[in-house]
Amino acid sequence: MNEQRIEMIRTRLTDALSPQSLEIIDESHKHAGHEGAKGGGGHFIVRIVANAFNDKNLVQRHRMVYEALGDAMHKEIHALSIDARSPGE
Repeated sequence: MNEQRIEMIRTRLTDALSPQSLEIIDESHKHAGHEGAKGGGGHFIVRIVANAFNDKNLVQRHRMVYEALGDAMHKEIHALSIDARSPGE
């Protein structure tokens, strides 16, 4: 199930932001029994480097990631940690 979620995250972020690098780590297993995990949403870390983040501050970068993930943030993803950088960083 989470492999499908990882691929969905990868596809959406790639389509929206054309990253130079993208790493998605599933940490859902660390949250078994957690209240939010009961709804079926996963816990993920995203490390992404993209030109789209040039001249963007941290909040703008996070908004871009959330926008790319769209409705998945309300059902497929319960928690998301984001490390978003431009290529020069």
